[in-house]
Amino acid sequence: MKLSAIKKILLAEVITGHDKLEMPIERCTACDLMSDLLTGPNTGSLLLTGLCNIQVIRTSVIAGLTAIVFVRGKRPTEELIAHAKKHDLPLLTTPFTMFSSSGRLFSKGLRGVEKTLPKSDS
Repeated sequence: MKLSAIKKILLAEVITGHDKLEMPIERCTACDLMSDLLTGPNTGSLLLTGLCNIQVIRTSVIAGLTAIVFVRGKRPTEELIAHAKKHDLPLLTTPFTMFSSSGRLFSKGLRGVEKTLPKSDS
């Protein structure tokens, strides 16, 4: 799925990375606990978060994330925007909650970062 499709699905506003809207996004993760991003296979993924501080950018760069969407209409500070631009990291904001944003993207085919899970016995 392209970042432009994510923008449309989430009714998102692009803050940085207008030139990156055609980049492919294969997976998504959603969290506010930045240490969780460092424990899983998140390289190349989109991040949905309600956390709006400099640690989001720093951790996203270390984890190899591709883009960030701030949920609940959160708006990054100028400092955050400057750091995102420095690392060529697209930032978007959506009015939807994290739960609704995840559901909207999942229903359109975007999948999470988890590994294949074993089949249930039920």
